[in-house]
Amino acid sequence: MSVEYDLVVIGGGSAGLVAASAGAQINAKVALVEKHLLGGDCLHYGCVPSKSLIHAAQIAYNVKTASRFGIYTSVPTIKLDEAMNHVHSVIDTIQEHDSTERFEKLGVDVIYGSGQFIDEQTFEVNGRQLKARAFLVATGSRPTVPPVKGLKEAGFLTNEQIFNVKNRPDALAVIGAGPIGCELGQAFARLGSEVALLSSRDVIMPKEDPEAAVVVQQRMQDEGVRILNHTRAESVAVIDGRKHIFTGRETIVVDEILIATGRTPNVESLNLEAAGVAYDKKGIKVDAKLRTSNKRIYAAGDVIGGYQFTHVAGYEAGVAMQNALIFPTKKADYRVIPWATFTDPELARVGLTEKQARDRYGDDVYVLRQGFDGVDRALAEAAGYGFAKFITKSNGELLGAHIVGPHAGELIHEAVMAMSQNLKVSALQCIHVYPTLSEISPKTALQLTKQKYAKNTFLQNLLKKFFNWRRSIAG
Repeated sequence: MSVEYDLVVIGGGSAGLVAASAGAQINAKVALVEKHLLGGDCLHYGCVPSKSLIHAAQIAYNVKTASRFGIYTSVPTIKLDEAMNHVHSVIDTIQEHDSTERFEKLGVDVIYGSGQFIDEQTFEVNGRQLKARAFLVATGSRPTVPPVKGLKEAGFLTNEQIFNVKNRPDALAVIGAGPIGCELGQAFARLGSEVALLSSRDVIMPKEDPEAAVVVQQRMQDEGVRILNHTRAESVAVIDGRKHIFTGRETIVVDEILIATGRTPNVESLNLEAAGVAYDKKGIKVDAKLRTSNKRIYAAGDVIGGYQFTHVAGYEAGVAMQNALIFPTKKADYRVIPWATFTDPELARVGLTEKQARDRYGDDVYVLRQGFDGVDRALAEAAGYGFAKFITKSNGELLGAHIVGPHAGELIHEAVMAMSQNLKVSALQCIHVYPTLSEISPKTALQLTKQKYAKNTFLQNLLKKFFNWRRSIAG
């Protein structure tokens, strides 16, 4: 039986939910196909559970270190199963917003099952053929498992299993030092596990500003996380009931292994060849309007590679939905894309790094830096570590911002707004409430004025003469 829709959305994660909801609310006839649970990776295996567990770990850390503030407690008893109950209660609460019932009330036909394209304009699921004016593929991604000898036989966890662990591993190895590996590695260390983090580079989080990543690395090491840089797992074996990771330099013995080595787009089961949709190992290929090689089919979110963040998937879904249902005139704009890693300290970024800016603009680059040790609220909370680093041109154009420190994920948004609205960095020097952590922004922005003044000997001499003259006539 053939059913006609304005839009068929394939995948019920962040991108798919945004597109289906928005499409239905403008009275389009929309079908949403999902093979498992609405909410996708972010709700069930990613952002929501990880931040819930990180918060529990933060509480444990605060109790353990309360003596810094003259508060003395006994060593906390940590029950991982109860911490995981908190994680799942948060998932269940948010799941209500992403429920089948809510989307059906909006007018979306929600269909559960695995499906595939059978031609360029038909998607088949549960034996039912869905025909539509447009399709949106938003099937997301899954953890990439490295080809390490013996790893599969030894057993391992990814972010899809880690939040169902009830018994805390005494020793945990994390393979991969990106955001997921660092966040969960620090969280489990704070919850009482001995953690070894294997990083193939010379510093963790290689996509971040190296100076900022070092601050996080040092903090994690100070808390007892063992970070092995320039280290790769060559093979794994189970010996006497424990997992042995052989690196070529040493053997790491642990109870569990967490794999956090990147993501792989979910494209294999869709039969994209039948739909005339081009893709490669990085994901589905799209143009600036998020159209695939089949102009009837759009794609958004992790499945197209690029920026693999929930907020970017939601943005892309809005672009694709508008183009698919109205007129294909809107292009995705990636000029200002912020993100954050929720370690302690948090590390947030938008725009170019210092190296990228210098490669692009040469000598017309200013680096503005302000430490949290110069922000009174940070000192009051024993959080005077880390810094803000803004990259600008000489005219004040903000090229990039990097914040490593307390609540960096919240603080980055002043720079995000300035960049998105094409404001100069001086716009951040508006009056801020004292004492707040947000004072880091105007203090950092002020560094451009200071640096330019330090270089301007003519102005310095002019002002020196001016004040000498003022003093002479006053005397």
